[in-house]
Amino acid sequence: MRLVGIGFSALALVGLIACSKIPDTVKIGVAQPLSGPLAALGKDMLQGVELAVKEINASGVVVDGKTVHFQIVAVDDQSSPGVGAQVASHLVDEGVVAVIGHLNSGVSIQAAPIYAARNIPQLAISTQPKYTQLGFPTTLRLVASDTIQGRAMGAYAATTLSESAGACAVVDDSTSYGKALADLAEKSLSGHGRTVALRRSFDDKTTEFGSLVKELKTRSVETIVTTLADFQVVALIEQLAAAELTNIKIVGGDTLKTNKLLARKLPLEVFATSPVLEPREFYRGAKFVEAFSAAYGHPPVYGSHYAYDAMYLLSNAVHRANSVDGKVLTTKLRELDFMAPVTNVMKFGPDGEQLYGSVGVYRPRGGRWEPLMSSDRW
Repeated sequence: MRLVGIGFSALALVGLIACSKIPDTVKIGVAQPLSGPLAALGKDMLQGVELAVKEINASGVVVDGKTVHFQIVAVDDQSSPGVGAQVASHLVDEGVVAVIGHLNSGVSIQAAPIYAARNIPQLAISTQPKYTQLGFPTTLRLVASDTIQGRAMGAYAATTLSESAGACAVVDDSTSYGKALADLAEKSLSGHGRTVALRRSFDDKTTEFGSLVKELKTRSVETIVTTLADFQVVALIEQLAAAELTNIKIVGGDTLKTNKLLARKLPLEVFATSPVLEPREFYRGAKFVEAFSAAYGHPPVYGSHYAYDAMYLLSNAVHRANSVDGKVLTTKLRELDFMAPVTNVMKFGPDGEQLYGSVGVYRPRGGRWEPLMSSDRW
């Protein structure tokens, strides 16, 4: 594996792979946040690809009669759209045939036109719907989008948490991501016949919710559906408990499914949704966790199993296409109905969405997020 920075030269263009011949080494870009607050998640994604490449190279992949060797070119996008565009250009110059990246939706969206201009397929774990709505044939999603997650948040709150038709509140963090996901959840709640008695927005740093708590009590809200961050929800829970509103249930998105809530004894029920299912939820997940833990000395952190499967998908596509040409490879990726080693079937729809991507629902229990249910049909 090569880990490269962003101080590169345009002279690297000479390394571009010609579509007329199969190279000895096939380069795969991995673009993730490898520094900053999301570094643990980005490194987890990179390690998933590393593990897959080690196994694939050991078994050998034949392309047009020639055994090839896969090489990772890893870059740090720093969770920044601007840096993401720079490292995307660098990966193009390095001659990668595909990219597993990025994690953040804003970064994936910024980088997508750069990959598309060179016909380089981009496999992203990003969830914002806009990513595939860009309309590029090269933009492919590895998990369910926030369209499905928003539906899941609303459906679970509306149909599972209460036998009554009690009122709900929808609270977002004023970010474009949070507001959009909250809008989808609100639409889902209404579609299931639940009354949305209160819709409020707070900035993404607020921890003072006194006015909200008063309104929740006045309007007899029984469920809060929210896109607030974990530390904000912790503060809200404390203020709800102080007001003796411990009968209220909270349903959050994937920004809530962190270790911060696991470290606390919660006085009310909390649930979180996520399009990134955990390895143990899959039949072959235990085997992956065992191999990953043996390789890195710790269990998977985030979406390494999806990155692992994405690498196997790329290897299979290169083999079946008998080519590393971007257009040919993109077409083959869109055709495949691939049984992935861990996460079961990977199949892209016409819009690049993952056809069988599921969203799970979790609750904190016994020091971990306990899976309750998952579905691709919310």
